[in-house]
Order: sequence, then structure tokens, then C-alpha cells
Amino acid sequence: MLSEYREVFLEELEEQLQLMDDVILQLEQEGETERVVQDLFRAAHTLKGSSAAMGYEEMKQLTHEMEHLLDLVRSRVLRVTGPLIDLFFQSLDCLKELQQDIMHNNETITDISKCVRDLQDFGKLPDEQAYNDAEDLPKPALSLDTTLKVKEAEDQGLEVYWVTVQIAADCVIKGARFYVIHSNLCHLGEVLYSVPDIDKIEVEEQGDTLLEVQFLYAGKQSSQELQDLVAALTEVEHVKVEALPVERAVLAEIGTRKQSESINEDPSNRDKSKTQTIRVSVERLDHLMNLVGELVIDHTRIDQVERTQRRQFTGDSLEELSQISDHLARIISDLQESVMKARMLPIEQLFNRFPRMIRDLSRDLGKDIELVIGGKDTELDRTLIEEIADPLIHLIRNAIDHGIELPQQRELSGKQRKGTLQIRAAHEDNQVVIYVEDDGAGINPERMRQSALSKGIISAEEAMLLSDREAVHLIFRPGFSTASSVSDISGRGVGMDIVRSNIENLNGLIDIETRWGHGTCFKIKLPLTLAIIIGLLVKLNDQTFIIPMSNIAEIVRITQGDIQTIRGQSVILLRDEIIPMVWLHDQFNLPRGEQKKDHIQLVIVGSAEKRLALAVDELIGNQEIVIKSLGSYVGKVDGIAGSTILGNGKVALIIEVSGIINQ
Repeated sequence: MLSEYREVFLEELEEQLQLMDDVILQLEQEGETERVVQDLFRAAHTLKGSSAAMGYEEMKQLTHEMEHLLDLVRSRVLRVTGPLIDLFFQSLDCLKELQQDIMHNNETITDISKCVRDLQDFGKLPDEQAYNDAEDLPKPALSLDTTLKVKEAEDQGLEVYWVTVQIAADCVIKGARFYVIHSNLCHLGEVLYSVPDIDKIEVEEQGDTLLEVQFLYAGKQSSQELQDLVAALTEVEHVKVEALPVERAVLAEIGTRKQSESINEDPSNRDKSKTQTIRVSVERLDHLMNLVGELVIDHTRIDQVERTQRRQFTGDSLEELSQISDHLARIISDLQESVMKARMLPIEQLFNRFPRMIRDLSRDLGKDIELVIGGKDTELDRTLIEEIADPLIHLIRNAIDHGIELPQQRELSGKQRKGTLQIRAAHEDNQVVIYVEDDGAGINPERMRQSALSKGIISAEEAMLLSDREAVHLIFRPGFSTASSVSDISGRGVGMDIVRSNIENLNGLIDIETRWGHGTCFKIKLPLTLAIIIGLLVKLNDQTFIIPMSNIAEIVRITQGDIQTIRGQSVILLRDEIIPMVWLHDQFNLPRGEQKKDHIQLVIVGSAEKRLALAVDELIGNQEIVIKSLGSYVGKVDGIAGSTILGNGKVALIIEVSGIINQ
């Protein structure tokens, strides 16, 4: 075993498995095309070679059998059908199990014998899987040279057809017969191209595999005249004549040629083709990010020292210190941006996991669902991409199971039978926003109230006081479910509360917009990175705390008379909305500072649908902060997300807003 290459192999394996997943889906959705089949064949061939080199015989055997079937498809001996696509997906799942074996055990232990037998049995070509009609043959792509010939024939007023000829199976010398057919077509008009190439067919060929040939023909005959002329030739079993969509083919090919010519003419583009990349371990990037974080902290301290010195002294040395500090700030900012970009990945890497899952769930539930993905180029920190995967899977599964109705139900409601699920991402206000939206039944607020009431999650009094928006957000309560029966997909009373808590642990927010009968949209807001954030520094007595800006809705100033009490809870009325209010001091057992001013500073924070007004002594300002863990010695503290080092060298605690709200 070449253990030193194991990590490189696993990286390539992940890439090739994702490629195979995408390509098999394309094969199912777009049909059999030469490009898609070739892409899948190349991926299987690559994995066969690399797994053989690493000594993983089971993976080599499985990809070999896949490659054999794909070779039959490429040779137009085997046609792509639903059962074949299902078999490819089954094989892909086996490959993924083998991948997990290698990752965790460094050897393959999954039994692949059934999958291998299924692949081998499929290769025995039952009649319904083979090409049994000339019209089943896909049309090959045309080269630039052939495309120009087609354009020239069109300019001469000739008709261009694909002529697919199938000869009798008992024909003695098939190669010679096709050569005669080719000669007859050349007398009638001009043969621009043939598959296979007629010049490469041996006249004495006796094999049984050559039963059909496709000719690209240009002539003056109508399609019916040409059909009759070829059908009358000796030993011709079947003929199909199809007009070529000349304009579309020519325009596409000429566009490709122009693009190719522009690349060849521009020396800078030829240099770009030589651009190389290197693989860097995640640990190195994390270490580099930590070092940048230390630089950010040290620069903050230098800036603090400069301000302190400027209050006490004057002179040229202070101006020089100021210039050095400014220059250092620019360098650290550029370095930080570069390191963050190195950690960023397009969210496409996450979104690519979903089409296969949605396909399988739709089939299991008997639903017809179209997936629309947008914003795949939106970049997000690699750590966040991994952490947000499970919450998104929960949302997607719920949308398919609960949100989108069965085709017959949609039809009765006046909708199209096919439902639509949209997953898209975008950058908004230095955050990444992910939308999961369906055009299904929506969420019924009244049903939510009744379900929560029957499960004892809320009391009858609470149910009466809930607004429709608050009733919809009951979906995030632990143990809540409206499913009438338990299934493998949903209905176990877990899921949505985990979604919210996971997102809040990432300093994110989740919100719901829904219309009963029209659909639901979940909106997730996430920071670009977890390592460095923008925070608001506030004073509680003599201590400094930091509130993440991503959780802050607004900042207001009130007087003591604006505070009211409802059932023992202090509240304020802000734009006709009642918002609970707490003194942040009380959460951490700190004495409240002496109120020397007439007004009270309130920071309005939010988590999902909830809002809370935090009273603080003083607002210091915004600052870029590096999040540091409290460490295993201190452990998890309710209401505290971590800590950071301030410019004066002191430690400040970072508020966990969701924890404060839950308290």
C-alpha cells in the first residue's frame, strides 16, 4: 500500500465521485449524449487506474464493470435506460461506501459482490436494452471541417439529412454491403460524413456488431424520395431519414471556432493555460489564520498605544509611529483578506450534494420536483460550508416531505403537477444569505397552534396570544411536528430545532416567510467566516463585552419612563412592537453601574423570530475582533460564545445572543 499517497488519492476520489454523481444526473435529465457518456466513462476509468495503483481491488473491480457498460454505450451497442441509470447510481453508492471504508479503516470491507453481479448481468444485453431500431441511435457531434461542408451544401441549395441504414443480420459480408450503399449515395448526391468512417471498414469484415451506419448526406431529393431510394437497395432492413437542423449546428460550431481562434491568437491566454495550483492542507490554512488573528490583535494594541502616547506627548517620533501603524494596518488587512480568500470555497461544492438526494426523495415519495439552484459561485469559509450542510439537508427534506404536495393534489389546487424547489445563495451586507424556497402548500398557522397545544408545547392561553407569525415559528420548538405518521424522512419530532441551534452556533440567523397554499421560504444569514468578526464593544460596569454585529438589529436610546412591565417582565414599545428588555449585567451577576445620564442605551438583538433589548452602560464602538475559544479548562458558559484580546491587552468576552435569549 502506498500510504504516503493516501491523502492525495482520497482528494481525487472525492472529486471523481462528485463528478460521477453530477454526470449520472445529467444522463437522466438530458438523455444520452456523447459528451455526458464520455465524461462518465473518463471518471470511471480514472478511478479504476488510481484505485488499482493504491491496491484497492474492490474499487478497481467495480469501476471496471462500470467502464465496460459505458464502453458498450459509447459503441452504441447498449442504450441508456432508466434501469441502467439506477444501476449506475447503485454502483456510485457502493463506491461511496468503499470511500468511507478507506477513510476510516484504511481498507475496503464493504461487500460489493451483488453490485458487481448486477453490472455483469446487465452487460449480457437483453433485447430491450440493446439498440434494436435505427431511430434509437444518437447523432454524433460534427467537427468544424464537416460543419463547414454542411454550410457550403446549404449555400448551394441542397438538402442535408442524417440517413441511418440498418442491414439484415444475415448479411454475409456486412462491410462490403455498407460500402456499396455508400457508393450509391455518392451517385445520388454527396456523403459528407459517416459513422463509423466508411473508409476504415474492412471489406471482408464478418463481425456481427456492424449492423448500422449513419450517413450525413447532401442532395436534391426530398426526405421521402431518399427514403424510398435507399430502402430499395439490396439487404437493407431499415432506413430512417432525418433533416439536419443546419443553422443551429453551424452557429454553435462557428462560435466555438471563433472562441478557439481568439484563444490561440492571444499570447496571454496561452500563458493562462499553464497556470498551476497546489494543494494545501486545511491545518496549514487554519494555522495561518490564527497567526493573522494574532497580528490583528497586536495592531489593535499598537493603535491603542499610539492614542495613549498622543495624549501625553508630541513630536516627530509620534508621527512616524502613526505612519508605521497605518502602513501595518493596510498590510494586515491585505494579508487577512488573502488568507480568508484562500479559505473560501464556492458554495457550489455544497449545493452539488443536493440534486441526487432530491431525485431519490422525490421518487420515494411519488412527487415530481424540479430543482433550481442559484448563486453557486457565492463563496463561503470552508468551515461554514461543512457546518451548514446538515441544517440545509433538514430544510430540504422537510420541503420535499411536508411542503410540496403530490402531483394530483397540486392539480386539484390549480397548480402545475411539478413542484419547484429553489436553493440559492447571495452576498448581502457582508454576510452570506441562503434561501430554501418551495412552491408547496405553505405553513398553516392555525394547524401549528393546534399541534403545539396537543403536544403540550404551549398552553391554551399562549395559543390564543400567538400571532400568525409566532405560530409559524413554533416549528423551531423542540419536539414539534405536524406529521401524521413517522417516516424515514421526517415526523420524529426532531430536526427544525436542531437546524436553528446549529445555525445560531455559527453566529447566524434563520427566518421564515410563508403563505398558506403558495409556499414557504427559509432564509439563513451567515457570517463570511467564523475566525474574525465585527463586534460592538459595550461597557457593563467596568468590564467590556462584545456583541456580534450580525445579531444586532438596531441601537436605541430610551428614558426610564419608557420601560413598562408585563407580568413581571420589563418591556419597551418600539414601533408598535413589544420587545422584552433585560439588563445585561443581571445575566452575568454584575452590579449595575450608577445611572448618571437621563437615558439608557439599548442594543436590540435578534435570533430567528425573537427580539430582545439589552441594556448596557456604555457603547464604545465597532471593532474587528478575533474569536478565541475559552478552552477546555473553562468549558462552555451559557451566554458566552468566546473571547478576544483588546488593544489594551485585556480579555473581553463575546456575547452568545441566542444563549441570552434562551435564558
